[in-house]
Amino acid sequence: MLIGILGGGQLARMTALAGLPLGLRFRFLDPAPESPSRDCGQLIIGRYDDPDALNTFSRGLDAVTCEFENVPVASLEQLAPRLPVRPGPRAFATGQDRANEKALFTSLSIPVPEFAIVRTLDELRAAAARVGAPSIMKTCRLGYDGKGQARLDHTDDASLAAAWHAVHEQPCVLERRITFTREASMLCVRGLDGSTAFYPLVENVHTKGILKRSIAPSDWPGHLEDDARRYAGAIATSLDYVGVLAVEFFVEGEGASAKLIANEIAPRVHNSGHWTIEGAETSQFENHLRAILGLPLGSTSPVGHSAMVNLIGGLPDRAAAMAIQGAHLHHYAKDPRPGRKVGHLTLRRDTREELLQALPRVQALADSVNVLA
Repeated sequence: MLIGILGGGQLARMTALAGLPLGLRFRFLDPAPESPSRDCGQLIIGRYDDPDALNTFSRGLDAVTCEFENVPVASLEQLAPRLPVRPGPRAFATGQDRANEKALFTSLSIPVPEFAIVRTLDELRAAAARVGAPSIMKTCRLGYDGKGQARLDHTDDASLAAAWHAVHEQPCVLERRITFTREASMLCVRGLDGSTAFYPLVENVHTKGILKRSIAPSDWPGHLEDDARRYAGAIATSLDYVGVLAVEFFVEGEGASAKLIANEIAPRVHNSGHWTIEGAETSQFENHLRAILGLPLGSTSPVGHSAMVNLIGGLPDRAAAMAIQGAHLHHYAKDPRPGRKVGHLTLRRDTREELLQALPRVQALADSVNVLA
């Protein structure tokens, strides 16, 4: 079978690496000739909205999927009548617009911070009077890894004008900043037949808006796992979703009083699920392929305890990484530059205690080469 992936970055690369042992072949569409997936299948160089490039890309494919959420929905709608596009265009229309995300969460009674949609400076003034400060402005479209955001600490007119200018006067979600204790993500996979499986709720740590580290499974109160599965499952069902879906949460409070506050969805395989390559019975990448091809889903059970540490802007010495027992180095075939995710390290141990004892060495190795923007 020949699978088409819109996007040729590291997520597409790892998806292909999971599919090649299954006898699958891959074709990628990406505007960059140096895309990390270039050695994992056929690379078509072109824009995602170029009809000729899309025609060349789609010829002979058995299914199409995407490695990032900002693929033009019109391109997916152009492809959908010809061949299976999974997940479908509706999931991307939701995932690439924060206003649509908030509407979906609200319709499903999933908790979110107090928010307002603002499209003009006057609307921002009115929304700020209601939402208050401290709050944060997030562009409805195209923001990621902390980009497209502006903090609002005061609601005087000068502060509002400065924040509006900082987001380039684009439609935004104004969201009340909450005091959260931890951050989490739930990855679920939904099959073509509607069957759904869930990975353990992942604990995440960010720095400057970029994911630094993920740990799975974590020491959550049991009700948080249940809530995360219920929320993610409801979203996947509502979108008639097929494939891996990530839902990011803030955790408010501790212990029995802790609760999840939804942040955003990612209609694709996700950075916080990279630990599954070594740390789960079936990786998120293989399960995504199983789902979009209508194959039985694999077990999402963890194998021991795992941590994933991002390599941002720099790569460690291979020998130094491989000298750490239980550590695995993943190189994305990308040239290092500040703020760019160029690889990750996974650490796996039998118990949580062993994992937490060994993790500082892995984190120190990553910190020694990380260069943030």
